[in-house]
Amino acid sequence: MAQSKRFVIGGGGRVGLQTAENLTEQGHEVLLIEIDEDRVEELADAYLGPVIHGDATEQSILRQADVQRADAIAALTDETETNMEICLTAHHLAPTIRTLARSESRTGGGHDEVVDATLLPQSLGGDHAADMLTGEEIRKLVFPTADLDIIEVTVAESAPVAGRRLDEIALPAGSLLISTSDRESLAGPDTLLEPSEQYILAVESDVVDEVVNLFRG
Repeated sequence: MAQSKRFVIGGGGRVGLQTAENLTEQGHEVLLIEIDEDRVEELADAYLGPVIHGDATEQSILRQADVQRADAIAALTDETETNMEICLTAHHLAPTIRTLARSESRTGGGHDEVVDATLLPQSLGGDHAADMLTGEEIRKLVFPTADLDIIEVTVAESAPVAGRRLDEIALPAGSLLISTSDRESLAGPDTLLEPSEQYILAVESDVVDEVVNLFRG
């Protein structure tokens, strides 16, 4: 459903590996960078994708990873400052690249210009990191079953559901509007489907196209 993208991940620990595996399962191209040589050997057994041994804060390593050709970079080491430095270096080499940093707190201190999104401790899972990296107008989230997709859709201006309340539309059987993308509250009958806003739905696989047509037109 989503177009394949290329991602670079700095840090091959638990979160980095899980993120890489989730993105690879979605059909994306992922390259891992890990500084610890022993961990690189472990990754060679655990992960089928390419792994570079090196320091992701160094320009030479990011050039080796061809970061200029990547859609996004995720800095997912255990050290907040290291992650900020990875994003800073990547932004210097590729000013338009999307950046995600694992951090103990919201970015600040001048980092906002080079860090697009922050992965906080309460959501330090590779599933959530993969979610944040694959920003699409329509995207499958990373925790579906074989027959049920969890998708996030941006309502198009001309979509049939645009500007209407949930109780005014007829979603196909096998689909359920869960919440807006802030994930702070469940959707209800009075939920307004606003153009350019994102909504999360649970959709059985055989009605995905029908639901997407309602939200995208």
